[in-house]
Amino acid sequence: MHPQIILMKEGTDSSQGKPQLISNINACAAVVDAIRTTLGPRGMDKLIVDQKGQATISNDGATILKQLDIVHPAAKTLVDIAKSQDAEVGDGTTTVVLLAGQLLDQCKSLIEEGVHPHAIIKAFRRATNLAITKINEIAVKINKSDKVELRSILEKCAGTSLNSKLIHQQKDFFAKMVVEAVTSLDTLLPLDMIGIKKVPGGALEESRLIDGVAFKKTFSYAGFEMQPKRYDSPKIALLNIELELKAERDNAEIRVSNVEEYQKIVDTEWNILYEKLDLIHKSGAKVVLSKLPIGDVATQYFADRDMFCAGRVVEEDMKRTIKACGGAIMSTAHDLNDSVLGSCKLFEEKQIGADRFNLFMGCLQTKTCTIVLRGGAEQFLEETERSLHDAIMIVRRALKHDAVVAGGGAVELEVSRHLREHSRAIAGKEQLFFAAYAKALEIIPRQLCDNAGFDSTTILNKLRARHAEGGKWYGVDVAREDASDNFEGCVWEPALVKINALTAASEAACLILSVDETIKSPRSAQEGGPMPGGGRGRGRPMM
Repeated sequence: MHPQIILMKEGTDSSQGKPQLISNINACAAVVDAIRTTLGPRGMDKLIVDQKGQATISNDGATILKQLDIVHPAAKTLVDIAKSQDAEVGDGTTTVVLLAGQLLDQCKSLIEEGVHPHAIIKAFRRATNLAITKINEIAVKINKSDKVELRSILEKCAGTSLNSKLIHQQKDFFAKMVVEAVTSLDTLLPLDMIGIKKVPGGALEESRLIDGVAFKKTFSYAGFEMQPKRYDSPKIALLNIELELKAERDNAEIRVSNVEEYQKIVDTEWNILYEKLDLIHKSGAKVVLSKLPIGDVATQYFADRDMFCAGRVVEEDMKRTIKACGGAIMSTAHDLNDSVLGSCKLFEEKQIGADRFNLFMGCLQTKTCTIVLRGGAEQFLEETERSLHDAIMIVRRALKHDAVVAGGGAVELEVSRHLREHSRAIAGKEQLFFAAYAKALEIIPRQLCDNAGFDSTTILNKLRARHAEGGKWYGVDVAREDASDNFEGCVWEPALVKINALTAASEAACLILSVDETIKSPRSAQEGGPMPGGGRGRGRPMM
């Protein structure tokens, strides 16, 4: 009789084999079911309340999955691919999770019948390469030389992205705004040079695009109203200096023997402050921004000299101002000269809703812009910001990778048809795996129909027939409840969105299929249980 061998700590949970693989696929299916209904123009929104009681309303796949706080190790893979799709492309997060879930679902019956996972993985990787080749083959190149046509295509791409969002009623208004924002940037299209500011109140149509840096004015002291609110070509001082008299700290102690000594201390404090203010004034700066507070004395001093000041400026806004207007953040007032001062063509302070905004327009260093959003509820404004972020990412990708395809499930069905035809030329089991991959791609048009309340079987049959006849751009038309040419209908997306989604979904499915054992370590004794050793206190006798 062999002695028992203990490899792992007591309490370690280990499960392996086919049941474990099926369990992982089921966990991923549960994640897919959570966001399935958010796909497409008629997708539903989810209301998620976190531990602090804060509500989020969204139909963005990545946002929902981040909020869900999933703990299952295999299902977390789907959260990761949604995050990577969001970071890389900005849109298609629900699509990528649906595709990965459906690929696994198609494998489930094959695994149960005893097919080795690696045979499926090999076929899926080949199918993905064929699918990407096909997408690149049918994608339509954008003509960048014709500025009017390029702008029109970009607006349609942005409109397609906004179609499925909460603000789809205003998609034309926002699509133009997004395209204008992205095309106003430098050739590298840096995302951090587009600022989005939210101002509660007013209608969505009151949102505006500002060509330059704009941020909300922070707390102001008395004397602020006397400062000018507009300058042409001002010099801008960017400081990290506190310009106010502060009470001494609790633990500071100064011993004085007479009133004159105390007066000297007070006078010195005032002199230090006025010396700083004089140096700032002599530098020629007309607009003074500081990360730290600017007190009432300094505010009045600047007002008397026709200068504008704003204290407690948020670091993110300060950095964007430096990039756009030039200059540098100074922590002393002694070295202020033209080389460290920023400048812009026009500075203005304006009232937007209930807030005052500082606007720096005609920035000379880097092209930048700010979108000021108006709207009712805070959650609505947050979802609008997320929607615009997706649209901005899509327009950036369309500009960088100049190829577009039709949306509405048209690409998925065309690739599915191509793979089915290819599978007929393959002998052996691999034919089944290719057919399973092709069938999984049909989840996108099917789900679009289900979410819109259409009969998915009828519309899919129509679409299959159209694609067999050579109508490669036929997809689901939500407006007409039928199959129609989505390229003519201007439902366009960058080809990169589809390529990235297929690659990420296939990789995630292959990763989960390659796992046949899960080992969970026991929770450490400190996490709630008593400390080992019986907990004998000092002075207590041993039993």
